[in-house]
Amino acid sequence: MNHSLLYWPYSHLLRPILFGFDPEGVHNAFTNIGHLLGKSPFTRGLTRSIFTYNHPILTQTVAGLTFKNPVGLAAGFDYDAKMTGIIPSVGFAFETAGTVTHHPYAGNPKPRLARLPRTRSLLVNKGFKSAGVQTILDRYLKKPNPDFILGLSIGATNSPLTSTPKTQIPDIIQAFKVVKAHPKYPLIDYLELNISCPNVLGAGTLATPAHLSQILTQIDKLHLSKPLWVKFPIHVNDKDAVNLVNIMVKHGVTAVVIGNLYKLRDPKAFDSQDFQKIKDLKGNFSGKPTEPLSNHLISLIYHHFGSKIVIVGVGGIFTPQDAYEKIRRGASLVQLITGMVYEGPQLIGDINRGLVKLLNRAGHTNIKEAIGTIEDKS
Repeated sequence: MNHSLLYWPYSHLLRPILFGFDPEGVHNAFTNIGHLLGKSPFTRGLTRSIFTYNHPILTQTVAGLTFKNPVGLAAGFDYDAKMTGIIPSVGFAFETAGTVTHHPYAGNPKPRLARLPRTRSLLVNKGFKSAGVQTILDRYLKKPNPDFILGLSIGATNSPLTSTPKTQIPDIIQAFKVVKAHPKYPLIDYLELNISCPNVLGAGTLATPAHLSQILTQIDKLHLSKPLWVKFPIHVNDKDAVNLVNIMVKHGVTAVVIGNLYKLRDPKAFDSQDFQKIKDLKGNFSGKPTEPLSNHLISLIYHHFGSKIVIVGVGGIFTPQDAYEKIRRGASLVQLITGMVYEGPQLIGDINRGLVKLLNRAGHTNIKEAIGTIEDKS
């Protein structure tokens, strides 16, 4: 289907209606609808026929996993893994479900989601809202499409009892152990360690060389037999970023996901009306405010490490050009959430269709040829 035909009804009809309701309520409704749609081969197939677009030029093998296209769903949307049945049919080649935690957590106090439409951002403060890893694996996680790449993000339980590295690290390790021992472990293609969420107690304490080395040493002892990705902060200087990734490379981490939310309340990063609306709310920001820092770090890490570690680019992807810039800076794969919220579920197909045109225009025969072909412009 021509995905551009879907943009008008979403942007002019459905989005104005949805944006009239509480954002978390809308998210919960879509999660439940997606969970139901994912149960039926018919609804999965119908959804796939409407939204999915793939092309051989987009297919690549990254660290032993074959991705039909470079676009994935980032952690933070399907945090209880209820939508793993339907997400492939929307056009994503892969998904990071979660972030899941060892113990359940009901989430930070509401309101914990807000829209910044002029800025093209979301204020997020869910704080690792999670049903708990055991419940999520038992009740929700599934993988009806064997070609779909499924990842699971794991973080520390957001609790005063696990708010320091001394308590966070064993809590995370216990969650990894639960996942490895579960009968559904073979369904999971990679695991993501989330050390960078700014909305939890003790935020940022694991994103230091000493603590990162400590937790990766503990994970090494688990012999996971799955690729390990690490979700990276974007508020980190160049020297510290290189030091952190160097530790990941030494421990055999497969991929670094760049990056997490934007933390600053800098009025220059926001539309003035949006800024007034959220200035008294707790939380941090997705979407366009993250893009400059994310893009700079992608270029930095690719320049220093090249093929030693895979880069997954996240932050501010709303168009094929946005995704292509991250790829040309050094990302092998990209992920998004906020762009889909604003542009609609047809965005994934639109990005893939647009990437094919951009790759053909540049004379590339496969997307891998475009990775890292420009220097940092930030």
